[in-house]
Amino acid sequence: MNRCAVLGLCLLGYAGYLLLGALLVSAIERPYESRLRAELRSLKAAFLRASPCLNESALERFLERVLSANRYGVSVLRNGSAGASSWDFASAFFFSSTLVTTVGYGYTTPLSDSGKAFCIFYALLGVPFTMLVLTATVQRLARLFVHRPLEYLQLRSGYSHRVLARAHFLLLLLAVLVAFFLLPAAIFSALEETWSYLDAFYFCFISLCTIGLGDYVPGEQPGQKLRALYKVSVTVYLLLGLMAVLLVLQTFHKAADLHGLTDLFLLPAARCGDQEPILQPEGPPEEPAQGEKPPPASAQLNTGSRANYASISR
Repeated sequence: MNRCAVLGLCLLGYAGYLLLGALLVSAIERPYESRLRAELRSLKAAFLRASPCLNESALERFLERVLSANRYGVSVLRNGSAGASSWDFASAFFFSSTLVTTVGYGYTTPLSDSGKAFCIFYALLGVPFTMLVLTATVQRLARLFVHRPLEYLQLRSGYSHRVLARAHFLLLLLAVLVAFFLLPAAIFSALEETWSYLDAFYFCFISLCTIGLGDYVPGEQPGQKLRALYKVSVTVYLLLGLMAVLLVLQTFHKAADLHGLTDLFLLPAARCGDQEPILQPEGPPEEPAQGEKPPPASAQLNTGSRANYASISR
Protein backbone atom coordinates (compact mmCIF):
# COMPACT_ATOMS: atom_id res chain seq x y z
CA MET A 1 0.00 0.00 0.00
CA ASN A 2 1.51 3.34 -1.03
CA ARG A 3 1.79 6.40 1.17
CA CYS A 4 -1.09 8.25 -0.50
CA ALA A 5 -3.50 5.40 0.24
CA VAL A 6 -2.31 5.25 3.84
CA LEU A 7 -2.72 9.02 4.15
CA GLY A 8 -6.24 8.81 2.71
CA LEU A 9 -7.18 6.14 5.22
CA CYS A 10 -5.70 8.26 8.01
CA LEU A 11 -7.74 11.27 6.92
CA LEU A 12 -10.92 9.18 6.86
CA GLY A 13 -10.07 7.75 10.24
CA TYR A 14 -9.38 11.23 11.60
CA ALA A 15 -12.72 12.52 10.31
CA GLY A 16 -14.46 9.55 11.88
CA TYR A 17 -12.61 10.17 15.14
CA LEU A 18 -13.85 13.78 15.20
CA LEU A 19 -17.42 12.70 14.49
CA LEU A 20 -17.26 10.02 17.18
CA GLY A 21 -15.89 12.56 19.68
CA ALA A 22 -18.67 15.02 18.86
CA LEU A 23 -21.36 12.36 19.29
CA LEU A 24 -19.99 11.04 22.56
CA VAL A 25 -19.34 14.40 24.21
CA SER A 26 -22.80 15.59 23.14
CA ALA A 27 -24.41 12.48 24.61
CA ILE A 28 -22.48 12.90 27.86
CA GLU A 29 -22.75 16.65 28.41
CA ARG A 30 -26.13 17.60 26.94
CA PRO A 31 -28.29 15.93 29.64
CA TYR A 32 -26.19 17.58 32.37
CA GLU A 33 -26.59 20.95 30.64
CA SER A 34 -30.38 20.49 30.47
CA ARG A 35 -30.58 19.65 34.17
CA LEU A 36 -28.42 22.62 35.10
CA ARG A 37 -30.48 24.96 32.92
CA ALA A 38 -33.71 23.74 34.53
CA GLU A 39 -32.20 24.17 38.00
CA LEU A 40 -31.16 27.76 37.27
CA ARG A 41 -34.59 28.63 35.93
CA SER A 42 -36.28 27.25 39.03
CA LEU A 43 -33.87 29.18 41.28
CA LYS A 44 -34.55 32.37 39.36
CA ALA A 45 -38.31 31.85 39.58
CA ALA A 46 -38.09 31.15 43.33
CA PHE A 47 -35.97 34.28 43.84
CA LEU A 48 -38.49 36.44 41.99
CA ARG A 49 -41.36 34.99 44.02
CA ALA A 50 -39.49 35.76 47.24
CA SER A 51 -38.76 39.32 46.04
CA PRO A 52 -41.99 40.64 44.52
CA CYS A 53 -40.62 44.20 44.42
CA LEU A 54 -37.76 43.17 42.12
CA ASN A 55 -38.24 43.72 38.42
CA GLU A 56 -37.36 40.72 36.25
CA SER A 57 -35.77 42.81 33.50
CA ALA A 58 -33.56 44.56 36.07
CA LEU A 59 -32.49 41.19 37.41
CA GLU A 60 -31.69 40.03 33.88
CA ARG A 61 -29.49 43.08 33.26
CA PHE A 62 -27.70 42.56 36.57
CA LEU A 63 -27.03 38.89 35.83
CA GLU A 64 -25.76 39.67 32.34
CA ARG A 65 -23.34 42.23 33.77
CA VAL A 66 -22.14 39.85 36.49
CA LEU A 67 -21.62 37.00 34.01
CA SER A 68 -19.79 39.29 31.61
CA ALA A 69 -17.45 40.49 34.37
CA ASN A 70 -16.90 36.92 35.56
CA ARG A 71 -15.55 35.97 32.14
CA TYR A 72 -12.76 38.48 32.78
CA GLY A 73 -11.98 37.04 36.20
CA VAL A 74 -13.88 39.70 38.15
CA SER A 75 -16.31 38.28 40.71
CA VAL A 76 -18.65 39.83 43.28
CA LEU A 77 -19.26 36.61 45.20
CA ARG A 78 -18.26 36.46 48.88
CA ASN A 79 -16.36 39.74 48.97
CA GLY A 80 -14.77 38.98 45.61
CA SER A 81 -14.33 42.68 44.92
CA ALA A 82 -12.17 42.97 48.05
CA GLY A 83 -10.11 39.88 47.26
CA ALA A 84 -6.84 39.54 45.47
CA SER A 85 -6.52 41.29 42.13
CA SER A 86 -6.32 39.28 38.94
CA TRP A 87 -3.56 41.62 37.79
CA ASP A 88 -1.11 41.67 40.68
CA PHE A 89 2.47 40.76 39.78
CA ALA A 90 2.14 37.01 40.45
CA SER A 91 -1.10 36.73 38.48
CA ALA A 92 0.30 38.84 35.64
CA PHE A 93 3.43 36.66 35.57
CA PHE A 94 1.24 33.57 35.38
CA PHE A 95 -0.82 35.15 32.60
CA SER A 96 2.23 36.13 30.53
CA SER A 97 3.61 32.59 30.78
CA THR A 98 0.34 31.04 29.60
CA LEU A 99 0.26 33.57 26.77
CA VAL A 100 3.69 32.84 25.30
CA THR A 101 3.42 29.06 25.83
CA THR A 102 0.02 29.09 24.03
CA VAL A 103 -1.68 27.39 26.99
CA GLY A 104 -4.07 30.34 27.23
CA TYR A 105 -6.62 29.42 29.87
CA GLY A 106 -8.85 32.36 28.99
CA TYR A 107 -9.92 32.78 32.60
CA THR A 108 -8.09 36.09 32.91
CA THR A 109 -8.12 38.25 29.80
CA PRO A 110 -7.23 41.89 29.12
CA LEU A 111 -9.98 44.34 29.99
CA SER A 112 -8.73 47.36 28.03
CA ASP A 113 -8.01 47.90 24.36
CA SER A 114 -4.44 48.86 25.17
CA GLY A 115 -4.01 45.58 27.06
CA LYS A 116 -5.31 43.62 24.07
CA ALA A 117 -2.94 45.46 21.73
CA PHE A 118 -0.03 44.78 24.08
CA CYS A 119 -0.87 41.05 24.14
CA ILE A 120 -0.70 40.93 20.34
CA PHE A 121 2.80 42.39 20.17
CA TYR A 122 3.98 40.54 23.29
CA ALA A 123 2.86 37.17 21.89
CA LEU A 124 4.23 38.02 18.45
CA LEU A 125 7.73 38.04 19.90
CA GLY A 126 7.20 35.78 22.90
CA VAL A 127 5.74 32.72 21.19
CA PRO A 128 8.63 32.19 18.70
CA PHE A 129 11.17 32.95 21.42
CA THR A 130 9.51 30.38 23.69
CA MET A 131 9.65 27.82 20.86
CA LEU A 132 13.35 28.50 20.44
CA VAL A 133 14.10 28.21 24.17
CA LEU A 134 12.09 25.02 24.64
CA THR A 135 13.52 23.38 21.53
CA ALA A 136 17.13 24.21 22.45
CA THR A 137 16.60 23.02 26.02
CA VAL A 138 14.94 19.76 24.98
CA GLN A 139 17.77 18.99 22.56
CA ARG A 140 20.21 19.12 25.47
CA LEU A 141 17.89 17.14 27.71
CA ALA A 142 17.58 14.50 25.00
CA ARG A 143 21.35 14.14 24.93
CA LEU A 144 21.38 13.64 28.70
CA PHE A 145 18.30 11.45 29.16
CA VAL A 146 18.00 9.68 25.80
CA HIS A 147 21.19 9.41 23.76
CA ARG A 148 23.71 8.76 26.52
CA PRO A 149 21.59 6.14 28.36
CA LEU A 150 20.94 4.30 25.10
CA GLU A 151 24.61 4.36 24.15
CA TYR A 152 25.60 3.08 27.58
CA LEU A 153 22.99 0.30 27.55
CA GLN A 154 23.92 -0.87 24.08
CA LEU A 155 27.59 -1.06 24.96
CA ARG A 156 26.89 -2.87 28.23
CA SER A 157 24.00 -5.16 27.34
CA GLY A 158 24.47 -5.90 23.66
CA TYR A 159 20.72 -5.78 22.96
CA SER A 160 19.37 -4.48 19.67
CA HIS A 161 19.07 -0.71 19.49
CA ARG A 162 15.39 -1.07 18.54
CA VAL A 163 14.64 -3.11 21.66
CA LEU A 164 16.52 -0.63 23.81
CA ALA A 165 14.72 2.31 22.18
CA ARG A 166 11.33 0.79 22.95
CA ALA A 167 12.23 -0.02 26.55
CA HIS A 168 13.78 3.39 27.11
CA PHE A 169 10.74 5.19 25.67
CA LEU A 170 8.39 3.28 27.99
CA LEU A 171 10.55 4.09 31.01
CA LEU A 172 10.75 7.76 30.05
CA LEU A 173 7.00 7.91 29.51
CA LEU A 174 6.39 6.33 32.92
CA ALA A 175 8.80 8.75 34.62
CA VAL A 176 7.15 11.80 33.04
CA LEU A 177 3.68 10.46 33.87
CA VAL A 178 4.58 10.09 37.54
CA ALA A 179 6.66 13.26 37.91
CA PHE A 180 4.46 15.69 35.98
CA PHE A 181 0.96 14.21 36.10
CA LEU A 182 0.29 11.82 38.99
CA LEU A 183 2.28 13.58 41.74
CA PRO A 184 1.31 17.17 40.74
CA ALA A 185 -2.33 16.07 40.56
CA ALA A 186 -2.11 14.85 44.16
CA ILE A 187 -0.55 18.17 45.21
CA PHE A 188 -3.15 20.26 43.39
CA SER A 189 -6.05 18.24 44.81
CA ALA A 190 -4.64 18.85 48.30
CA LEU A 191 -4.12 22.60 47.80
CA GLU A 192 -7.36 23.29 45.92
CA GLU A 193 -10.28 22.56 48.25
CA THR A 194 -12.86 22.18 45.48
CA TRP A 195 -10.77 19.94 43.23
CA SER A 196 -10.95 16.18 43.24
CA TYR A 197 -7.98 14.11 42.15
CA LEU A 198 -9.61 13.64 38.75
CA ASP A 199 -10.08 17.41 38.44
CA ALA A 200 -6.42 17.98 39.27
CA PHE A 201 -5.18 15.32 36.83
CA TYR A 202 -7.49 16.80 34.20
CA PHE A 203 -5.93 20.23 34.81
CA CYS A 204 -2.40 18.83 34.46
CA PHE A 205 -3.24 17.05 31.22
CA ILE A 206 -5.11 19.98 29.66
CA SER A 207 -2.33 22.38 30.62
CA LEU A 208 0.70 20.35 29.53
CA CYS A 209 -0.96 19.50 26.23
CA THR A 210 -1.36 23.30 25.74
CA ILE A 211 -5.14 22.89 25.33
CA GLY A 212 -5.88 25.26 28.22
CA LEU A 213 -9.67 25.18 28.46
CA GLY A 214 -9.63 27.43 31.52
CA ASP A 215 -12.36 25.68 33.49
CA TYR A 216 -9.81 24.91 36.22
CA VAL A 217 -7.23 27.53 37.17
CA PRO A 218 -5.10 27.16 40.34
CA GLY A 219 -4.86 29.85 42.98
CA GLU A 220 -8.28 31.44 42.38
CA GLN A 221 -10.14 30.27 45.47
CA PRO A 222 -10.91 32.89 48.17
CA GLY A 223 -8.37 33.14 50.96
CA GLN A 224 -5.65 31.27 49.08
CA LYS A 225 -2.55 31.12 51.29
CA LEU A 226 0.73 32.30 49.77
CA ARG A 227 -1.09 33.03 46.55
CA ALA A 228 1.81 34.86 44.89
CA LEU A 229 4.28 32.04 45.58
CA TYR A 230 1.68 29.50 44.48
CA LYS A 231 1.15 31.25 41.13
CA VAL A 232 4.87 31.49 40.43
CA SER A 233 5.34 27.83 41.36
CA VAL A 234 2.58 26.79 38.97
CA THR A 235 4.29 28.81 36.23
CA VAL A 236 7.57 26.96 36.81
CA TYR A 237 5.68 23.64 36.80
CA LEU A 238 4.08 24.47 33.44
CA LEU A 239 7.41 25.35 31.82
CA LEU A 240 9.16 22.23 33.13
CA GLY A 241 6.16 20.09 32.23
CA LEU A 242 6.10 21.39 28.67
CA MET A 243 9.77 20.50 28.30
CA ALA A 244 9.10 17.00 29.64
CA VAL A 245 6.17 16.43 27.29
CA LEU A 246 8.17 17.72 24.34
CA LEU A 247 11.03 15.38 25.29
CA VAL A 248 8.63 12.41 25.28
CA LEU A 249 7.18 13.43 21.92
CA GLN A 250 10.62 13.88 20.39
CA THR A 251 11.76 10.50 21.74
CA PHE A 252 8.65 8.84 20.33
CA HIS A 253 9.25 10.46 16.95
CA LYS A 254 12.86 9.27 16.90
CA ALA A 255 11.82 5.75 17.90
CA ALA A 256 9.15 5.75 15.19
CA ASP A 257 11.84 6.76 12.65
CA LEU A 258 14.05 3.97 13.94
CA HIS A 259 11.30 1.38 13.44
CA GLY A 260 10.31 2.75 10.03
CA LEU A 261 6.82 3.80 11.10
CA THR A 262 7.08 7.32 9.69
CA ASP A 263 7.91 5.85 6.26
CA LEU A 264 4.26 4.78 6.03
CA PHE A 265 3.02 8.38 6.11
CA LEU A 266 5.71 10.92 5.28
CA LEU A 267 7.38 11.46 1.95
CA PRO A 268 11.16 10.96 2.03
CA ALA A 269 11.83 14.50 0.79
CA ALA A 270 9.46 15.94 3.39
CA ARG A 271 11.11 13.96 6.18
CA CYS A 272 14.74 14.72 5.42
CA GLY A 273 14.74 17.56 2.92
CA ASP A 274 15.85 20.05 5.52
CA GLN A 275 18.69 17.74 6.53
CA GLU A 276 20.25 17.42 3.07
CA PRO A 277 23.71 18.98 2.72
CA ILE A 278 24.15 21.95 0.44
CA LEU A 279 27.07 20.32 -1.42
CA GLN A 280 26.65 16.68 -2.31
CA PRO A 281 29.81 14.55 -2.11
CA GLU A 282 31.08 13.42 -5.48
CA GLY A 283 32.15 9.95 -4.42
CA PRO A 284 30.02 7.11 -3.06
CA PRO A 285 29.26 7.06 0.66
CA GLU A 286 31.97 5.61 2.81
CA GLU A 287 31.47 2.05 3.93
CA PRO A 288 32.29 1.15 7.53
CA ALA A 289 35.62 -0.59 7.89
CA GLN A 290 35.61 -4.33 8.42
CA GLY A 291 35.22 -5.14 12.07
CA GLU A 292 34.14 -1.60 12.91
CA LYS A 293 31.32 -1.39 15.44
CA PRO A 294 28.00 0.06 14.30
CA PRO A 295 27.08 3.48 15.65
CA PRO A 296 25.47 3.43 19.08
CA ALA A 297 21.72 3.46 19.52
CA SER A 298 21.77 7.10 20.57
CA ALA A 299 23.39 8.13 17.29
CA GLN A 300 20.90 6.09 15.27
CA LEU A 301 18.03 7.48 17.27
CA ASN A 302 19.29 10.99 16.70
CA THR A 303 19.02 10.85 12.91
CA GLY A 304 15.98 12.15 11.13
CA SER A 305 14.66 15.36 12.56
CA ARG A 306 15.12 17.87 15.29
CA ALA A 307 12.89 18.78 18.21
CA ASN A 308 9.78 20.62 17.15
CA TYR A 309 7.68 22.64 19.57
CA ALA A 310 4.72 22.38 17.22
CA SER A 311 4.53 18.63 17.86
CA ILE A 312 2.83 19.31 21.23
CA SER A 313 -0.87 18.49 20.97
CA ARG A 314 -3.18 21.41 21.21
